[in-house]
Amino acid sequence: MGIIVVEICDGSLINEIDVESILEAEFPEVSVIENSCLSFCGMCAKRPYAIVNGKRIFAKTTEECLDKIRNHIESELVIYS
Repeated sequence: MGIIVVEICDGSLINEIDVESILEAEFPEVSVIENSCLSFCGMCAKRPYAIVNGKRIFAKTTEECLDKIRNHIESELVIYS
């Protein structure tokens, strides 16, 4: 398991892309976990989001959300380097 955990809801709009493959290929320190529900009722149907080491990251579009997730991962990696 990686030192950074990205959790995604299986109903989230972020799943329009293969987040797991993209992030785990770019960042070997990341583990992507897909859950059936992350308890943010309704948010998964409204906008793409994920939880990165306990912090909720969301945006209007899937690509914008992925960029925000990448930025947050990079800021978290600074702590561990």
